[in-house]
Amino acid sequence: MSDLLARVTAFRAAFARRQARELVERPEFPGVFAVRNAEFGRSEEHNQLIVEGPGTDPATLPGLAARWLGRRPRYRITVLDPEFGGRAAPVLAAAGWERQGEVILTRSTEGCPRPEPAALPVELVGMREAVLRQQREWTEDEEVGRQLTDRRTARLRGAGRVHFLAVRTPAGEVAAWSDLYLEPDVGLAQLEDLVTGSRHRGAGHGDTLLATGLALAAEAGIPRLFLLADAADWPRAWYGRRGFTEIGCGHSFYGC
Repeated sequence: MSDLLARVTAFRAAFARRQARELVERPEFPGVFAVRNAEFGRSEEHNQLIVEGPGTDPATLPGLAARWLGRRPRYRITVLDPEFGGRAAPVLAAAGWERQGEVILTRSTEGCPRPEPAALPVELVGMREAVLRQQREWTEDEEVGRQLTDRRTARLRGAGRVHFLAVRTPAGEVAAWSDLYLEPDVGLAQLEDLVTGSRHRGAGHGDTLLATGLALAAEAGIPRLFLLADAADWPRAWYGRRGFTEIGCGHSFYGC
C-alpha cells in the first residue's frame, strides 16, 4: 500500500470513529470495529462493520456484523484495506453477500483558485429542504429520507473542519451541494456527497462545487484532496477528466 493510500485509509477510519455514538471492537479481532448510531439507525454509513487492516479471517465478518450491530434489515461491511478486500470478496460472495466496489481518486490542490461564482459554506438548515426533496425522489420511505438528510449533523464530528457547500440559483434556491472534510494536520481533504438536484442538472454546478472544494483545501494548506466513486458508475470518468487519478480501491459488502 502506498503512503498516500495508507493515509487516506487512516483518515477514513478516523472519520467513521469520530462520528459514532457507539464503537465496538475487541482485541481478538484486530483491525475490525463497528460503528453504531441509534439516532440514525436507518443510515448504513453510521451502523456498519469496518475493516481497516488485514488481521482477521474474512469468514468471521458476517458473524461479527450480526453480533456487534444487532438486528438490522441489511448489514454493511466496509473494507478499507484493498488487499484484504480482494481476499474477502470470494468468501463473502459464497456466504451470499453482494459486493459494491469503489475507487479512491485524488489530485493535487496546488494552483486551484476559487471559481467565480463559487459555492459557499452553509449551515445544514440552509440546505436541508433541497437535500430532503432529493432524498424523497430516491426513496419512498419518509423516515429513511429524513435520516439520510439529517445524518450530516453526525458528520460534523468527523474531521477537524467540516463544511457543507452549496450552489444557489440566481433566485436563491439551493441547486447543488456537497460535503468537504479538512484535516490540515494530515495534509488531506475529502469531498463527498456531491449532488445536483434533479431540477438543476446540466448547468455546471458540479464543477463549481469541485473547484470550490479544491480551492478551500488549498487555502487551508492541504496539498491533496481525495474522493470516492462507484467503480461501475459514470462519475469515475467525470472526475478523471478533471485531473483525478486512481490510487486504490475499496469494497462494501451487503447481506441480510
